[in-house]
Amino acid sequence: MRTSSRRPGRLVAFAAVTALAGSLLAGCSSDDGTSSEGGDGKVTLNVGTFGVLGLKQAGLYDEYEKTHPNIKIKENVIERNDAYYPKLLTHLQSGAGVNDVAAIEVSNITEVVQTQGAKFEDLSKAEGVDKSTYLDWKWKQATTEDGKTVGLGVDIGPTALCYRKDLFKKAGLPTDREKLAKEWEGDWDKYVALGEKYMKKAPDGTKFVDSASSVYNAVFAGATERYYDKSGKEIYDKSQGRKDAWDAAMKVADGDMSSKLKQFDPTWDQGFANAKFATVACPAWMAGYIQEKTGPEGKGQWDMAKAPKDGNWGGTFLGVPSAGKHKKEATELAVWLTQPEQLAKVFAKQASFPSTPSAYDTLKPSPATKAYFNDAPITEIYADIAKNTPSAIYGLKDAQIGQSITDIGVLQVEQQGKSPAEGWEAAQKEIKDVLGQ
Repeated sequence: MRTSSRRPGRLVAFAAVTALAGSLLAGCSSDDGTSSEGGDGKVTLNVGTFGVLGLKQAGLYDEYEKTHPNIKIKENVIERNDAYYPKLLTHLQSGAGVNDVAAIEVSNITEVVQTQGAKFEDLSKAEGVDKSTYLDWKWKQATTEDGKTVGLGVDIGPTALCYRKDLFKKAGLPTDREKLAKEWEGDWDKYVALGEKYMKKAPDGTKFVDSASSVYNAVFAGATERYYDKSGKEIYDKSQGRKDAWDAAMKVADGDMSSKLKQFDPTWDQGFANAKFATVACPAWMAGYIQEKTGPEGKGQWDMAKAPKDGNWGGTFLGVPSAGKHKKEATELAVWLTQPEQLAKVFAKQASFPSTPSAYDTLKPSPATKAYFNDAPITEIYADIAKNTPSAIYGLKDAQIGQSITDIGVLQVEQQGKSPAEGWEAAQKEIKDVLGQ
């Protein structure tokens, strides 16, 4: 699934403006695949997603098409949410080129609810939808003040740490997941300290962690105080959660333990494939990403342990844009895809953790996924994290603020050699631009 952050250059606020102009030329352009009918007369439902959501990988589209012979499903994937989301806003604004079903990342859901709610179908009224099926807080995140639900929960992102036991062994570090979890329990500084030990005997060409931004996101995942307070006021400048995450990221950025890769860029994917780093923050949806990008060579080399503190990074909803040409069929598909039994299949394929708690007692990762992560107790690890993750407040521009910090502030320190103070100053300037201040 994907997450926020990702691609050099303009952030969401700027991309949305420029993309809007482009949409006047693009309209229902072929890059979205938004033709409404297949050549065989079937109704083609286009599902817009970012990253590896897992619905296709788990075979759900094929399964649905077998029981609905009049339906053909086409998934339109954009790798990074910061490229996907502005495009979604553009098409919602113009009313043209929308996908029939659209994925929405949790860091964007508040903005969608507050500014785009009228452009989505109310899924709370859809046949087969039972509010009690979903996590209460997840349901509320996608519901407007007047009770309209613009998206149904797909997954959440309880965040563990994934590590390469082969690289740990070569560096003389413990490889047992329980010992590691105990070693860094309760304190991200202990994780950073282990990174310093790793680097003393690091296998040639490897680093302890993929990026300082990864550490920032992992620490921030457990924050109770984020970028906004309950009233909707921005508090990013004084938020304790943000400060803790920034401080941890700076310790990594200033040291020699990071591969200095930008997450979800091609070079990051190559880092997985070439075993260039030993650890990565691992929300549940990342497990599928690791398998896909590392490939068969990583089987049994990756393992998983609890992070120093419990947290949630990411998560997705499925919405049905009202401008779509097949709203009835799209709604039926969105409802079916987000039922507990379907989401359990996604977990079985790649460990994406469902938004439907009734599925938790029956969750079983596939034997292939278990083997890939060295037979780690994946279900138990993520379920325990999910149960203990503090509730979080998301604001109107949550994703854009986070991107400004990681893609501007952290990267300037990590890749350009700027000081932490200079990096934070650059991040604040970008945030103010995003917020129009």
